[in-house]
Amino acid sequence: MNKHVHIKQFLHLTLAHLKEVMRQPAVLFWGIIFPILLSIGLGMAFTREGATIHNIGFIYGDGSGDGTTLTPSAIETLFQKAATAQGHELTIIDETAFTLAVKDDRLGDTLFLFETGSWDKSIVRLKQGQIKLIMEVTDTGTVYHFDPLNPEARIAWHTLSPLAAGEYASVSGDKTIPETTPVSDPKSAVSPLAMPGTRYIDFLIPGLISMTVMMSCMWGISYGMIDKRSKKLLRRMVATPMVKSHFLAALMLVRIFINIVESVLLVFFAWLIFDVAIQGRMEALVTIFLAGNIAFCGIAVFVSSRTANTEVGNGMINAVVMPMTLLSGVFFSYHNFPDWSIPVIEKLPLALLVDGIRSVFTEGAGLVETAPASILLFLIGVGFFIAGLKIFKWH
Repeated sequence: MNKHVHIKQFLHLTLAHLKEVMRQPAVLFWGIIFPILLSIGLGMAFTREGATIHNIGFIYGDGSGDGTTLTPSAIETLFQKAATAQGHELTIIDETAFTLAVKDDRLGDTLFLFETGSWDKSIVRLKQGQIKLIMEVTDTGTVYHFDPLNPEARIAWHTLSPLAAGEYASVSGDKTIPETTPVSDPKSAVSPLAMPGTRYIDFLIPGLISMTVMMSCMWGISYGMIDKRSKKLLRRMVATPMVKSHFLAALMLVRIFINIVESVLLVFFAWLIFDVAIQGRMEALVTIFLAGNIAFCGIAVFVSSRTANTEVGNGMINAVVMPMTLLSGVFFSYHNFPDWSIPVIEKLPLALLVDGIRSVFTEGAGLVETAPASILLFLIGVGFFIAGLKIFKWH
């Protein structure tokens, strides 16, 4: 056995491998440039310069949200303590929105963005992740409604509550509890939200279902076909009397069946362990779910239509799944991103699927509410499937 180390041979082999990688610009792009772009996107969502921003739902008076009792003088009276403090700034935009900038040299500044509305409107925005906390002001005092297990909501309440004037409310803020129900702590200004759909787990499960559909289709179909092409298996299959579209359609059908089984199991265990319930119509959930499967199956066929290089294919798949996973509201609301990007993010296939399934789970949506997203997802899937079939490379 030769124990000598051939330095020159080792250097030549290293250089040869390096040149091989350098000849594949796609690999360099997905491995170096793409993560940098991804970090910039996440930085825009979570490391903005300036104050920490909290979006607050504000209910004034009887909770009808008609705005007739909310006046600039009422807002100034409520936040008189904050408005007169050094460095704090109360800005009244109109009768439906105002801001409160809180100065803190040690922990950093905080900006509260208040949007008035009815109880029902505020609850919907809370379920969608647009706000973390609801502040209700009545003649009897102030009540803060939020999920106590949500750390962002607790921080917002801890910062905001000392700045508002008024006695604590002596009634429960949980709208699902009758007014005659006694309150355990009459002096408490916090009313933990116990109604279905307001917890973070209720927000998370629809996102996980949607992400599972995307990942299953993209990796199960795209990577599988790229791998078959690289091993010359597609060349052998196309040599048989096989209808090409049937092969792709059958592959998609199997993947949809697997996604149904996986999603049903996820929903079952979410119900069993966390008591997550589906509040909307089941036919709406089935429709939006199948439309999402069709969309990502079509995208998967298109992505895998040309390349036979598994490394390039891996990068192309990640280029689809990674941005949408982080941008589309799976783990956190995409309203954390700059306002100019929201209209674009809302039209992403995964965002359409997440919002549609989440509306059925937490808002009680039906076919009418989910129909636009379902139709758009179906058209996306059919369009990408037809385009992918036309340019598909079988060898």
